[in-house]
Amino acid sequence: MNPLLTPWQNFYVIVGSAAGALIGLQFVVMALMANMPVMENESQAVAAFSTPSVVNFGVVLALAAVEVMPWRRLAPVSILWAVAGILGIVYTSITARRFQTQRAYTPVLVDWIYRIILPYLGYSCLATAALLVRPHPTAALFDVAAVTLLLLFVGIHDAWDNATFLVFYKRGEVDPHHPR
Repeated sequence: MNPLLTPWQNFYVIVGSAAGALIGLQFVVMALMANMPVMENESQAVAAFSTPSVVNFGVVLALAAVEVMPWRRLAPVSILWAVAGILGIVYTSITARRFQTQRAYTPVLVDWIYRIILPYLGYSCLATAALLVRPHPTAALFDVAAVTLLLLFVGIHDAWDNATFLVFYKRGEVDPHHPR
């Protein structure tokens, strides 16, 4: 086991457990919503708003699993960080496109911040951590931990936002084209 990773074991067990539980809760929310009246352009909204939350939670879970593995060196781990960071940037770009083209809801500034800008920032920092690992391994590990927490809290915000919007929309209390 790499001695730099040992102190991070509990952190990643906690964060990974939280991400796994939140993924499960996302499935429960979607199952409960399935019996409610269908929203106009709902499949576009799910692709733009709900699926990215599950992806971000999945990345947190994957990072947690990778970080608790008994790596002897950080170089192989850093390759995984780079790949995850680059794929996250690509996926967030796809999400941004879906965000712009969906017609189920008119996004406001806070939506752009939490659903596009912060994930871009997180995935960019994750890719950057791969470059930092050789000259500054401790800084790289703190970078990955910060990204993990960022994606976890972004996912929590987005999942809560999705659930509350759907509840109020399905009750007829919210107009998706005139958000407050």
